[in-house]
Amino acid sequence: MQPGNETKAETAADEEEPLPPFSVQMSQQLGGVRGLIESSVPITLFIVVNFLGGHYDWWSLRTSLIVAVGAALSMAVYRLARREPTRHALNGVFGIAIGAYIAWKSGDAKDVYLPGMLLTVGYVVGMLASVFIGRPLVGWLWSVTLDGGTTRWYDNTRLRRAFVWLTVLWAVVYALKLGVQVLLYRDTGANSDDLLGIARLALGWPPYALLAALTVWQARRILRDEAAEPKAE
Repeated sequence: MQPGNETKAETAADEEEPLPPFSVQMSQQLGGVRGLIESSVPITLFIVVNFLGGHYDWWSLRTSLIVAVGAALSMAVYRLARREPTRHALNGVFGIAIGAYIAWKSGDAKDVYLPGMLLTVGYVVGMLASVFIGRPLVGWLWSVTLDGGTTRWYDNTRLRRAFVWLTVLWAVVYALKLGVQVLLYRDTGANSDDLLGIARLALGWPPYALLAALTVWQARRILRDEAAEPKAE
């Protein structure tokens, strides 16, 4: 290989590959439409079936739990049979299975949402702790899921600062979601379990999707602005 060709090859290797389009990164973060559906189907089925069973005395809480767990298992098995990624399906299985066991034992439909609420507590504490120690969690998640596991976000002052306030924002939103669910969980009204189910759906994917979109947009904006800046000779 000629020296000139080696120089060109090294230059090309040093150049960063362009980021995927915004829509592609969002799809990767959310698991695509199918991932959203698979993560939401079990709990949605439980809410609907439990509502019908509770208000019309068609079946017991146990039936509603079996339907939800069965749906989650069916999707996971289907994915495994086709040798497809099972992350979202398995998340649905574990989440609904643990909640179903607790609700089965207590006889209270609201307990099916308890694991998710406890997990949210962990998210909030983890995110705030990561900011406190100077390692904002959202930055690490962005790196792992959308930036090939690189550490350039931490080495880049603007990116690191952006991920600090983004992590705080995620923590605040998740804390507000938790507060609403705790209030409904403690409510002893006749329809409190139905309201908690509706809140669980409304406060699930929509806020997450908005936060993920804001995070991806902010990171891409900073990287795009820096790439457009003239480099010092």
